Amino acid sequence: MHPSQIETEYSEKILHEIFTKYHIEALRLQKAYSSSVKILVGMEIDWIRPSSGAFIARLLSDFHFDLFIGSVHHVHGIPIDYNTDLYEKALDTSGGSNEDLFGDYFDLQYDMLTALKPPIVGHFDLIRLKSNDPDTEFVKFEGVWKKIQRNLSFIANYGGILELNSAALRKGLKEPYPNAEISKARQHRPTNEAAEILT
Repeated sequence: MHPSQIETEYSEKILHEIFTKYHIEALRLQKAYSSSVKILVGMEIDWIRPSSGAFIARLLSDFHFDLFIGSVHHVHGIPIDYNTDLYEKALDTSGGSNEDLFGDYFDLQYDMLTALKPPIVGHFDLIRLKSNDPDTEFVKFEGVWKKIQRNLSFIANYGGILELNSAALRKGLKEPYPNAEISKARQHRPTNEAAEILT
C-alpha cells in the first residue's frame, strides 16, 4: 500500500469497497448522461513489481473500463514520488546515482508497457520529481536515454498515447510530464491517436 493510504488507515478491504463504489457510480453517471455527453470510465493502475500484473488483470476482468492509465510510482517496491526520504531509499537500492535509479524506473515502466499495453501512459518521467536535479536532461545519461527511446517506440508501435500531466508544474518543476526533450522525441514516432491526453 502507498504511505498515504497507510496514514489514513485504509485497509485493502476498505480500498476495494471504495473502488467498487466508484465504479458503480461512474457507470450510473455514464448511463444517466449518455444522451448529452460521452463519459469514459477509467482508472489509473500502478505497476509496483512484476507480480502486479496478475492483480491488474483481475481488476480489468472484474470491472468494465473504457480505458486505463498505466503508470509507475514505485521502484524496488519503494514509492519514488511521495517524499525525499523514500526517493533516497530507492536511490540507494538502485546503486546510489540518479542515473541508476532512472534506468531502473524506465526498465520497470517497460515491464508494465509490455505486460499491459495501456492505452494511456501516465506521467512518463515521474522519476524526476524527488531527484536532486528534477529538471535535468535525460539525454546526458546515454543508457537511460536509450531506455526512454525504447519505451517511446514500444508505445508508438502498439498505438498508446502519453498523458501530458501538468501536476509537475504545481509541484515546482519547470516542465510538465513528459518534459520537452521526451515530448520532442515522441513527435518523431507515429501513433494511432491525433493528440495526447492533457491532465
